[in-house]
Amino acid sequence: MNKQQQRGFTLIELIIVVVILGLLAASALPRFTDVTSDAEDSALEGVAGGFASAVGIVRAQWELAGRPRGGAQGAGAQVEMDGVPVMVDGSTGYPVSGTVGNNVTDQSLANEDCRTLMVAILQGAPTVTTDFSALAENRYYVYQTDNGTNRLCVYYLANTIKNETSAPTGTQYQTLGNAFVYNPRTGGVSIYSNN
Repeated sequence: MNKQQQRGFTLIELIIVVVILGLLAASALPRFTDVTSDAEDSALEGVAGGFASAVGIVRAQWELAGRPRGGAQGAGAQVEMDGVPVMVDGSTGYPVSGTVGNNVTDQSLANEDCRTLMVAILQGAPTVTTDFSALAENRYYVYQTDNGTNRLCVYYLANTIKNETSAPTGTQYQTLGNAFVYNPRTGGVSIYSNN
């Protein structure tokens, strides 16, 4: 008679496979733990890059329009971007507000100017608020701060500050959450990632 041999894995072979899988999992796990931080950084960099490009386009439109000055000391000049009015500082041509008729300069802009600016210059802009208690419904929280020369717009990725007990102020963007800062005096956009 012909005996059939059973074929299969020995206990040693199974243990070796489990050990190898464990080593592979241990080496891959750290890569997956930072996925949230990487996604937050990428989201911020994408919006900040789009914002910086839009600022350049608004500034170019101001140049094409003959550098309109607007009101006193260059305040409140207006340019049109695809039918959307954007207020620019009449001295520098950089955008300062999305509120039509707002005679604002880079030295007098308010939180609401920063909020309306993002909505006006970005097509399909993410939701943005000046109300710290409304972080859950918005992608960005914005406020203005002063750098000693002029005012800046600070745009926080809301998800990165949702666990804070009070609204960030001043220069906390340098050490808290993920934010990008717009300087309407120079048109510069700086990114701060604090993951």
